This record gives sequence, C-alpha cells and structure tokens, in this order.
Amino acid sequence: MADFMTTIGSVAEIFDGPHATPFKTSHGPFFLSISSLENGRLDLSKSAHLSEDDFEKWTKRITPRKGDVLFSYETRLGEAALMPDGIKACLGRRMGLLRPRLDKVIPKYLLYAYLSPAFQQAIIANTITGATVDRISVGEIPSFPVRIPGLGEQKKVADLLGHIDSKIDCNNRINAELEAMAKALYDYWFVQFDFPDANGKPYKSSGGKMVYNAMLGREIPQGWVVGPLSDWIAKDKTGDWGKDMAEGNYTLSVDCIRGTDINGLNGKGAVAAPTRFILEKNKGKILAPFDLVIEISGGSPTQSTGRLALMTSESIKRFSRPVICSNFCKAISLKNSFYVFNFAYLWKSAYENKVLFGWEGKTSGIKNLLFEAFTTKHVVCMPSQQLAQRFFDFVCPIEDMKQKRLKENDELALLRDWLLPLLMNGQVTVA
Repeated sequence: MADFMTTIGSVAEIFDGPHATPFKTSHGPFFLSISSLENGRLDLSKSAHLSEDDFEKWTKRITPRKGDVLFSYETRLGEAALMPDGIKACLGRRMGLLRPRLDKVIPKYLLYAYLSPAFQQAIIANTITGATVDRISVGEIPSFPVRIPGLGEQKKVADLLGHIDSKIDCNNRINAELEAMAKALYDYWFVQFDFPDANGKPYKSSGGKMVYNAMLGREIPQGWVVGPLSDWIAKDKTGDWGKDMAEGNYTLSVDCIRGTDINGLNGKGAVAAPTRFILEKNKGKILAPFDLVIEISGGSPTQSTGRLALMTSESIKRFSRPVICSNFCKAISLKNSFYVFNFAYLWKSAYENKVLFGWEGKTSGIKNLLFEAFTTKHVVCMPSQQLAQRFFDFVCPIEDMKQKRLKENDELALLRDWLLPLLMNGQVTVA
C-alpha cells in the first residue's frame, strides 16, 4: 500500500463552487447539484438550469470540463462523478472539482481512487461535524493521501472497472427504453383511450362511444367502471421490523424493504434491505409476486410519502431471503392481478403530480400517508378485464426483463466493489 502513495494536490488541482445559488430557469446551462452525484455517476436530471448571464458569473473562477472529478464537500460526503463531454455547466453549492494533471493521473482512475474505501476513510477522518451539516475543508483536500501508480497500471485498472460500470449503464439504458415502451402503451390505451376496438382500430379516434362521468368530470369509454382505488384492493400486509438478530421467538430470517429501497427496486439507485428476524406467526407478511409495496411514513418537505414498487417473481429473486416490508411501508394485494400494472401507473401518476401531499398527516415530526382516506376517496376509472389482461400480458414480460437486468446490475456492482479496494491498494493487479 505504501508504494506509489502521494497526495491529491500532487496529481490534481482543486476548485470549489460558488457559495450562493442563482435564479433557476427551465432551460440553459446546468447548475450542477450535489444530488446529481450518486454511486460514481452524474445524474443531470437532478440538477437545475440557470441563465446564460448567470452562467458567465458563476464560471469566472472555474468551468467544469470533460474529465474533471466532481465531488461534494458538504452533506453528501464521499460522492463523486466524472464530468462528461459536451455538457455546459457550472459548479453548484457545496460542490468542488478535481482537475487531473494528465501527465500523472487518468481521470477515470482518479474517480475510482476517490471512491475507494481507503480514500473514503481519509474523508471520514477529516470530516468537520457542524451544527447543521458535516463538511470537509476544501483547503485541506490537497493533503489527503492517495495511491497513484504508473499510467500503464492506472489504465488497466480504470478499463477493468470501467467495463463493469459500462455494462451496468447499458442495462440501465435498455431498461429505460423498455419502461418508455410500456408507459407509451399505457398512455395510448388508458389516457388517450385509443386501445384496440373490436376491429383492432384505435377506440376513441375511430369513433368509439364516450360517456360523460360526473365523478371524474370528463368523458370515458362506455362500459368502464368508476370507483375509488379501494375497490381494487383485496387486502394489505402491514410492515414489520422484528429484531436485528434471532432472539426468543423471533427466528424467521427475512430481508426487509424500507422506503429508501423503493427507488432501487424501480431501478433508480441501490437496494440495501437489511436482514431482520420476525415472529414465525407473522410469515403471512412475506411478499408475493404482484404485491405492491407503498411507503406510508417518511417523505420530506419536497417529497411526499407514497413511493411505490411492484414485486414480481423476478424482483423477489434479487433477495437471498423471503422479503417483507418495514413498518414504514405496507404492501397491498389486488382482487385481480391483471389490473396490477394499471393500478401502479394510476398510483405513480398521483405521486408524480403531487396529489399525495394533500393526504398526509404528521405525528412526532414524521409525515404519514393517510392511506385508507386516500384510497377510498381517490376516484378512477377501471377498464374491462379483457383489456387489462392484454396490457398485463404485454407489460409483465417487460417488467421481468427489467428486473433480470437489475439483478445482474446488483451482481456487477458487488463484483466492482469487491475489486475496487484490492485494485486501488495494489493487492491485485491486472495482467
């Protein structure tokens, strides 16, 4: 490990961003956010925009360019990502960058070195705990130790780890295309009402009969049923937390999905469900294919409760034990599983359109979704079972393909994270 040890300041220049926030716009250059840094990747969907005039002001000191290592020096400590090519952006608040000295270090290698356990430990050791946020001093970063071997070894290591990450990225792009296909069909059939009629033609566009529904305040296809979401639900499975180790009658070992795991189940981030031990008599809480997991407690001032994930046979295979949800979530089963994808899209529409903010209560500072009140009052239209089954038959294989790729991503990430410290400290070399 002592071989090739140096400091960050010897292989890169360090810059921090402005200590203010410009007026945000709907388009224009990106105002990079530390929220965009996640697991070594830059997610620009979580960054805002600013005007061209403000861009000139915010980049007087430094303009991010391809190969810079972006990092957070407050709150989300340890997160970092490479700046991609072709993106016009400025650093956001609490964000800095390392500009590699290319004669000494390959940008991608520097990113992996930053993400390595050894460097993360250096960050922890130099963290300043504040009254509101934790931070590291940008002025101290140049002295942080880092192992930087010769450029030849760097390239081999960066290529190996990069190939793993490229495969993960490829799987995510394929999944995004598959989801877009399913969503486009849902909108076409159940929002625009152009599902195939008896002759295989688009129903509404071909003159299919529409009737006005006073409860919804709009026209819907003739024969569709209107009622609350609760009419779709057969039963729920309350969450459990059990014990962190086997104790007394708490002997049933399970993986426990929390609200923070829901995004990962949907392919946006990691799933890190802890292992818990619950009472054998509570095995009825174990999740089954086509159960829907809903976060009922948590959220934030800008994020409502109500995140949802659909369990399938393939998503359950991503876990090594039977799966339950935590007591900050609940799972529901529908009366008819053919409607599960329709229910999921209807629920996600309410969540994304911030409807669920209006159905929250608060106890002990934690927001709680008023689940029963919402599901009994939120009125929707239900298509025929025949049409729902056609949609189910189309989307179910897509969801299975997505979950298989996400399982592969989980395994690839484990491999990368196992290799990372060994490669970074020189215990393992690439031939």
